[in-house]
Formats: sequence, C-alpha cells, structure tokens
Amino acid sequence: MKKNLAILSLLAAAALALAGCTDSAAPSTTPTSGASGGALTKVRVAALPIAETGALWAGIKEGIFAKHGLDIEVVPAQGGAQAIPALLSGDIQFAIGQPFGPIRADLQNLGVAIIGDYADSLPSGKDVNAVVALASSGIATPKDLTGKKVSVNSLGAAGDLTIRAAVDADGGDSSKIQFIEVAFPDVKAQLEAGTIDAGWVPDPFRAMIVGAGGTSVVSPYQAVIPGLTVLTNITTQKLIDSNPDLVSAYSAAMTETLAFAAGNETAVRAAIATGLKISAEAAAGITLPKFTFDLNVDNVKKLADLAVKYKYIDSLPNFDRLIHQQ
Repeated sequence: MKKNLAILSLLAAAALALAGCTDSAAPSTTPTSGASGGALTKVRVAALPIAETGALWAGIKEGIFAKHGLDIEVVPAQGGAQAIPALLSGDIQFAIGQPFGPIRADLQNLGVAIIGDYADSLPSGKDVNAVVALASSGIATPKDLTGKKVSVNSLGAAGDLTIRAAVDADGGDSSKIQFIEVAFPDVKAQLEAGTIDAGWVPDPFRAMIVGAGGTSVVSPYQAVIPGLTVLTNITTQKLIDSNPDLVSAYSAAMTETLAFAAGNETAVRAAIATGLKISAEAAAGITLPKFTFDLNVDNVKKLADLAVKYKYIDSLPNFDRLIHQQ
C-alpha cells in the first residue's frame, strides 16, 4: 500500500505539471461525429487533476459530450480562480472550479458566470477534503492550527476561508494561521520537509497522507457549511450571449454526465484510476462528492457572507448577474 501511495504522489505531481496543456492523463477519446452525424465542436474545459474530475472523464469516455456535438479537451488547472484569465481571453470556453473565483470576478464586473453546479461536499460522514497533518505534529483538532503554517491550493478562496471559520468555532485564533499556497500533489512532501505544519487536500492526496499514518484534523466545508458546493461550472457572459447554442449543448451534456456519474460510481472510479494513473484499489478508497448540475444557491450565498465577515471581499456579489443556472 505504501508503494502505491508513493507512486500516486509522483504521478499526481506529474499530472499537475501539465497545467496549461491538454490533459493527456484523461481517458482518451477520439469521437468523429455527434448524434446527428455532424462534425464535433472542439471545446476546452479547465479542470483540476483531482478525483472529482473523474465524473467529467467518465462522461467523455461514455460518449455523452460527443452525443451533444462536443469534443472536449480537458486543460489542467490549479484552481478556478487561475482559470478565469483563460476564460476571459477565450483560450478556454468553460472551467470547473470553486465558486469563490467567480464571486471575486463578479465584484470586478468581469463578466464571469456560474452556469451550474458540478460537485458538492458531503453533509455528514467522511467528506471529500480535509486538513491533514503528520502524526508527529501534535495537531489533532482545528484549534491546534492556531499559529501554524497551513497550505491551501489557492489563497483567498473557500479552503482557507472555511478553515479559519472552523478554527475560530473550535476556540482557536485563525488570525494567527499562516496560509501558504501549495499545489495538492506537493503537500505530502512539504509536510515531511517541515515547510508546512498542515495542509488542506482532497482525495487522492488526503488518502495518501492519512494512509501513511497522518492525521485528518478537520473537514472545513462540512464543519462550516455542510454540503457546500465544492466545484461549479463556469463560463463568461460573453459566451452566453454570443454562442447560446454552445452553452446549451455543454450544459445539457454536463447535466447528463453528472447524473450518469451519480448513478455509476464504478465508471467514475475507473475513470479516476485511468485519469490519475493510480491503481483500482487506490481509486476504490476515494471519497466521492455529490455530483449534480443543480446549484444550491443558498450555500453559495452563505460562502459569500462568510467571505464578507472575514474581509476576503468588501461586499456581496450581484447574484442575479453571477448565477445563470442553465
């Protein structure tokens, strides 16, 4: 098992190094035509090389996007916020990322829109991400993170925001935490090197660290806003206005893909194993989120309220402008 975890770490790191390039780690598909027999429209979608992307990979392999006339090229990204410049430049057409990036973009009136959900955290039980630490760190509860160096993959987003709220609720002082930006595949090495004291990671990286004897300290989404939206589907208002047929086709394909993923866990895990180049055994141990295209707007609003409380943003976004559920 330890050997599998070590291999997983190296391969996941290699996958993230491809950021900005075609996701060659994803299951390969070379469809030639859609359901009507016409040529497919090439669409570039930014997504993180993490377990949640298994639903997208599974949908591509199942031929769902091709059925809707789309040939999807998956572009690895570190977070939704980092994908927004590529959206605005037209380099990509859609992104799958945290709702926090679009919230910030709306406050600058950049014309970024959330068109649907993608994955939600779990309201109880083992959640899809957690703050982890080495057993030797002595960190066992959220308040123990006070005064520590804690990594997140993207600073100023839902990760560190919910960690702060969880620490304060546990009697700690989140203002004394030093947050450091570290890509998910690098967290285990940084913990072992002592560069950070704890790190926020999803599976498979959480499973790697805890499986090697680490401690799961807190699942901040679950502790603060149970069932919080983890990832959303993002595009631009410009694309919605200029090419509504493309947005409609993508939304229909994504709706079908996420419904397929919700009812076909085996296919999703197989896609994760292929996409992240891990063993079927490792993929079987990953906690999957709730896959859905139906956005829980109330939970996104709660996240924005929390961001205002902790001064991550100065005011609430214009939700009527930001959210365009398809």
